[in-house]
Amino acid sequence: MPAIISVIDVSKTYASGFTALHGVDLDINEGEIFALLGPNGAGKTTLINIICGIVNASFGSVSVAGHDNVTEFRAARSAIGLVPQELTLDMFESVWATVNFSRGLFGKPKNHAYVEKILRQLSLWDKKDSRILSLSGGMKRRLLIAKALAHEPRILFLDEPTAGVDVELRRGMWDVISGMRADGVTIILTTHYIEEAELMADRVGVILKGGIVLVERKDELMRKLGRKMLVLDLQSPLVTLPAGLDAHNLVLSPDGKHLTYTFDTKSERTGITALLNDLRSAGVTFSDLRTEESSLEDIFVDLVKKAAQ
Repeated sequence: MPAIISVIDVSKTYASGFTALHGVDLDINEGEIFALLGPNGAGKTTLINIICGIVNASFGSVSVAGHDNVTEFRAARSAIGLVPQELTLDMFESVWATVNFSRGLFGKPKNHAYVEKILRQLSLWDKKDSRILSLSGGMKRRLLIAKALAHEPRILFLDEPTAGVDVELRRGMWDVISGMRADGVTIILTTHYIEEAELMADRVGVILKGGIVLVERKDELMRKLGRKMLVLDLQSPLVTLPAGLDAHNLVLSPDGKHLTYTFDTKSERTGITALLNDLRSAGVTFSDLRTEESSLEDIFVDLVKKAAQ
């Protein structure tokens, strides 16, 4: 699959001397949903702003849809729709007028049928004549997406698209984003709701301290870095772990009713057989057991912890 965005050795140092990015290399494939994850201050927004031409890189280059985003800025920028984290709207304008104005900013001719289509997709058609100040927070967030799509971009950046949106509206927006991908739009998503990335992304990139630490297909990342946990429901609660079980690194729940054993799915031997034998020898009996898999959030938290060490 060809790359629609190529970031080559990009660094950014501000006048204050702070280096927000250092030596970032990243290819984003056409037609995929790419989730960019990282804690606050990791460099996510700086990287997005450089790709979109809002901030100049100190070093390196960026290609967008085959155009250098400095020497061919207009062509590169016209391929991008950007949904910022902040609500940047003229509150006294109507929904219909603001979306059409955004389309005109990119030199696109009027296309009322297309604008109607995206407003209907985002459940805003019945609000087309309403002033923006009368909209709910979730509607304003969807209106930002409509503005970003007004000029028919090939690439859509969503910077925390569901921040401040309730669960029901968030799920509705996930459906909208999936629909955009089906229409061939490449989507780059940053989010604090990691379940969004786990649900929708094809690939995941993690940025920490201004550098990309990994880029991987989501399913491959889960396979490589995911862990499984064996949870045992005990017949009788324990106050402390019996002697002889320390080697298994078991975690006893606060109420003493459950034991959790974490094992590596890639290892030839999981250690479960030895654990069960040692439990039997220690006189620990259980009424039930089940396995649980680590989530993308677990993997992300582990990576952040390791980077902080």
